[in-house]
Amino acid sequence: MSSDYKALEFPPLKNDLILRAARGESTERAPVWVMRQAGRYLPEFRAIRAEQDFFKVCRTPSLACEVTLQPIRRYTGLIDASIIFSDILVVPQAMGLVVEMVPGKGPTFPEPLKTPEDFSRLNEHVDVDKELGYVCDAITLTRKELKGEVPLIGFCGAPWTLFAYMIEGGGSKFFTASKTWLFKYPEESKALLERTAHVCADFLVAQVKAGAQLLQVFDSWAGELSPSDYRIFSLPYCQLIARKVRSALDELGIPQVPLILFPKGANWGHKEFAETAGYDVLGLDWVNEPAAVRQVVGNKVALQGNMDPNVLYGGRDAIERAVEKMAKEFKTDGKPVGWIANLGHGITPGVDPDDLKWFFECVHKYSAKSN
Repeated sequence: MSSDYKALEFPPLKNDLILRAARGESTERAPVWVMRQAGRYLPEFRAIRAEQDFFKVCRTPSLACEVTLQPIRRYTGLIDASIIFSDILVVPQAMGLVVEMVPGKGPTFPEPLKTPEDFSRLNEHVDVDKELGYVCDAITLTRKELKGEVPLIGFCGAPWTLFAYMIEGGGSKFFTASKTWLFKYPEESKALLERTAHVCADFLVAQVKAGAQLLQVFDSWAGELSPSDYRIFSLPYCQLIARKVRSALDELGIPQVPLILFPKGANWGHKEFAETAGYDVLGLDWVNEPAAVRQVVGNKVALQGNMDPNVLYGGRDAIERAVEKMAKEFKTDGKPVGWIANLGHGITPGVDPDDLKWFFECVHKYSAKSN
């Protein structure tokens, strides 16, 4: 992996719609992509996974590139961004923890962190170029293979979301173990969150150096914290990531890229996040009314979202109605201004790829200025 950003040469970008929308500009239509768009709903993805372990795909740049490109090929001309195929849990792996993808169960930590004494099991210093260079190699390869068709998004998990996984040992219904840490070991929890935030920031900078053109921070478990606890145990570390990434890019002489924060479920905080988090775009889940959020945040941030992913199971009429409604709510004076169309969370495995195609086509139709 080259660490010299200026030495990398990529094909010229043909579609900058999402970059303009992320800057809050009025666009001819809303750019569109979906979270987990390279995933199990695609038969071509399942064919690769039938022969390869999940994290083997993540760690093999050629495979990660191929999977990233699959939806771009299938929906050529309909998607306005690609997102590198990886996983938020590569950061805990780089920090020294074992993560396995168990069929029927999902990501699992055989030995999660039980008490602060387990900090000794974590790497004291994480060299992201060494530990996560495979992601960056995949980004560089994918940028070249995209041939400028659409921009490439890099990403990481937010520190609180990663913290929860590292302590719960996987997904959780009640988050008892991770919240016990917050309340029983608050200072030690903050130390782990800060350590994780620095790794995340370094990783995001490395992704930009490798060719990523936007960055998203997934705080998937944001809604599990009360507002006051979120202000203590999540928001400061999302802010740290944004500050450190921007500062590092300035120091390296690399142009700034848009930063997207997706604090799923923390719907009390839109105004606060827009004013203080330090991100260009705020992702919304489906339980938000876009026009109400826009009224609260003004033009401080662009917005991304937010159709319920399960509408994709409702048939074409339901999809069209939902997209038309979403477009009307996101538009400003009948125009898409600072809006990136997306689902309110990741696409789920049982979706018919043709129904997703219809979603994209409806976004093109109903988000246009003239509609």
